[in-house]
Amino acid sequence: MHVVLLSGGSGKRLWPLSNDIRSKQFIPLFPQADGSCLSMVQRVFRQIRNVDKNADIIVATSKEQVSTLKNHLGDEVDISVEPCRRDTFPAIVLVSAYLHDVKGLGLDEVVAVCPVDPYVSVDYYKAVQHLTELAVDGVANLMLMGIEPTYPSEKYGYIMPASQRDVSKVASFKEKPTAEKAAEYIEKGALWNSGVFAYQLGYVLDIAHDLLKFEGYYDLYENYGNLTKISFDYAVVEQERSVGVLRYAGEWKDLGTWNTLTEIMREPSIGNVTMAEGCRETNVVNEMDVPILVMGAKNLIVAASPEGILVADKGASSYIKPYVENIIQPIRFAEKSWGSFQIIDVEKESLTIKVTLNAGHGMNYHSHEHRSEVWNVVSGEGTVLLDGQERKVKTGDIVELPEGCRHKVSARTRMTIIEVQMGNAIYKEDKIKWE
Repeated sequence: MHVVLLSGGSGKRLWPLSNDIRSKQFIPLFPQADGSCLSMVQRVFRQIRNVDKNADIIVATSKEQVSTLKNHLGDEVDISVEPCRRDTFPAIVLVSAYLHDVKGLGLDEVVAVCPVDPYVSVDYYKAVQHLTELAVDGVANLMLMGIEPTYPSEKYGYIMPASQRDVSKVASFKEKPTAEKAAEYIEKGALWNSGVFAYQLGYVLDIAHDLLKFEGYYDLYENYGNLTKISFDYAVVEQERSVGVLRYAGEWKDLGTWNTLTEIMREPSIGNVTMAEGCRETNVVNEMDVPILVMGAKNLIVAASPEGILVADKGASSYIKPYVENIIQPIRFAEKSWGSFQIIDVEKESLTIKVTLNAGHGMNYHSHEHRSEVWNVVSGEGTVLLDGQERKVKTGDIVELPEGCRHKVSARTRMTIIEVQMGNAIYKEDKIKWE
């Protein structure tokens, strides 16, 4: 099957583990037998492969997330990159054009589109596979997957099916209701709109050519910034009369807040944490090297990362967003395709960063006009290229990089480098890339 994963969003509600470039799907929360933790996007890829080992998986995302995706899924991950954000309809049209014009899929091929960040069992992707089969069979022009509600939620839109069968025509859609209205909808057999749907490529591309007037993928990509922001629901779903829905009753959670996220944590804590016996209904997540000790806590979430520290009642944590928006600071931790970096110290004329490079990866060849740098290799081995001259480096080596020096580092083993940037003007735009 062909699966498009929509990977977007910014990290306000799960601060401080998430930020503007590290959305919740990249937080490592799922412990493995070897002591490592999987992120949600890694878990989703594994689940899809368990259902269909030959599944063609494409991630539709913004350019800001490309490096992080490659860090989690490898350099070979198939990505459809939005030049800028234009909501779900342009994003889905872009990836559909990419599949047809670049990858060569036929117009009768069926594609399933799924959000990248729900917490689900493998049965969910078995249902997605069934959804694609229904689209192949022509049950409807557009097939949706509806979730059987577990409570009257105000957070989701509702699908009103024409019958209570597992597969049904859609009678109508309802916007996010009040809890009272939601209860009425559920009594009538309504389903949560999961944001999962399947269609034949030709169906969406025909609509797109009528609405957007483009000649193909490359034309669409070049003019993407001129497109009007519009949702797929508004442009397609609400206009289509031939819509079917597949009922799904398995495990499904939207991990959009700390309160819901802690419900799926196997252990009360992750990271360097000590919790005293008196703690009740409390979860702690620590991404820092320093230890956290928690005593006598009741119904709290404690989270620590280079971005900051959160201590909140679980119920109150759902309302974190406006407070986080008032925190103005540069991003202090980010993942890249080659590894990650963490800002350690900021002074008036210097910036100290801990750089981690994964084995076999390296930065691009670049220079800076307004700052010099010093690298201190604290672990690992690799090669540096300085103005065309290559040399090997190992633990304990120091590399000086004057202004204008072209440089890159490639890791033979996993490397950790302390980088000190010095200058009167230190800013990320001061970077010239070289071949």
